[in-house]
Amino acid sequence: MRFVSKAVKFLHASNFRSAVLLLLFAGIQVAAQEAKKPAAPEEDKTPAVLLHLPEWETVKNSAVYARNAADLARATGERPELSAIDFTEGVEAATAVYPVGRLVIVEFPTPQASVFEDQKVTAAIPTGSTTVYRRIGNYSVFVLDPNDAAAANALLDQVKYQKYVQWLGPAPDVPTKAERDFTITTAGVFLSTFYAILLGITFAGVFGALFGLIYFRYREKERARMPTFSDAGGMVRLNLDGLTPEIVGKD
Repeated sequence: MRFVSKAVKFLHASNFRSAVLLLLFAGIQVAAQEAKKPAAPEEDKTPAVLLHLPEWETVKNSAVYARNAADLARATGERPELSAIDFTEGVEAATAVYPVGRLVIVEFPTPQASVFEDQKVTAAIPTGSTTVYRRIGNYSVFVLDPNDAAAANALLDQVKYQKYVQWLGPAPDVPTKAERDFTITTAGVFLSTFYAILLGITFAGVFGALFGLIYFRYREKERARMPTFSDAGGMVRLNLDGLTPEIVGKD
């Protein structure tokens, strides 16, 4: 019986050590996965209006970004149609040189401002000017000094206004990067711990069943070696239950 008790204690201690090792291994795995995560790519700081220039990668060397009339005038020269634009807060402009002429995109923050400035620009274009102008969404788009009106209109067709929604301040319901990282890490730790505990319970069940079978076999062998006891002596006894062994008489 001492052997059995020692075996029970050993198995319990082994299961506990296995569970601890599994939890430690799970924690190490999570930490290793976090360490292997690639660094977040740097955010592109290029203004969106520049990226909306047709064939941006081709013309980016000649592209100019402006947030006021003076900066735009330095790139395009003095133009009455451009001077009529009121560069209030949120107005941005981009210009680049194309084979057909110089393209200018002026972006307004609201549709109302775009409509209002469109009326001013249309009235400011001089009679007989070769400038090709079109309002596209919140953009006022110009092709200055085009050498081909059809090619200039084809270039304007390539300008696509893309709507986007942004908060004027921090978005109230959007989690920060730190919150997202914390949530992902915590979820990973919980899942790893759950799987480790489940694995430990499975091992404990398997080893428990195996030990129970071994212990049962051991008790059966011990019982088989024990002598049979009977208080009947030499008396005749009915073996109705079938458990009393037959008594062999002495010769």
